[in-house]
Amino acid sequence: MLLESYTLEIFNSACNPAAMAVHCFAHLDQDVGHALPYLNTALGGFEYVRDPPSVTFKVQGKLITVHGRRIAINALKDEAEARRIVEWLKREINDVWENRERIVPSFKGAPRPQLIEILKRLPKTNCRQCGQPTCTVFAARVAEGAKGIDSCPPLEDAQRLELKRYMSRFNLLD
Repeated sequence: MLLESYTLEIFNSACNPAAMAVHCFAHLDQDVGHALPYLNTALGGFEYVRDPPSVTFKVQGKLITVHGRRIAINALKDEAEARRIVEWLKREINDVWENRERIVPSFKGAPRPQLIEILKRLPKTNCRQCGQPTCTVFAARVAEGAKGIDSCPPLEDAQRLELKRYMSRFNLLD
């Protein structure tokens, strides 16, 4: 087993202390840096950085970055959700490490959605119902995986379907 233990640190956003979401760092007691290219292959990392090594995933509107000695996760409901995600990642890290002989390591990130392509599929009303000041900002949040498609109330069914088709290429749907 590569990753055996960690310490969880839960905190509020420094730039928006009134935000309802919390963030966490899982400080890893073991270095998992050598497993990151295998984890990138297995989970389809959104971004891979070689030096220092890290891999970022976008899952259900959350950014999850795994470094050699730390996991960072944003936009969490509470500590229980943080623990569930870190425990899932711990299992994934240990599984890919145990099976690394059968996995081709990847040192590249996945293709990224284009902001303009997302914006083309939005109603462009700047209504703020999604919690963002403009549709452009909302599109940027969708592109980075921090907002889900269903966060746009005025999106009509045909637009929603078209946007889901486009985003499905990037494994960022919520």
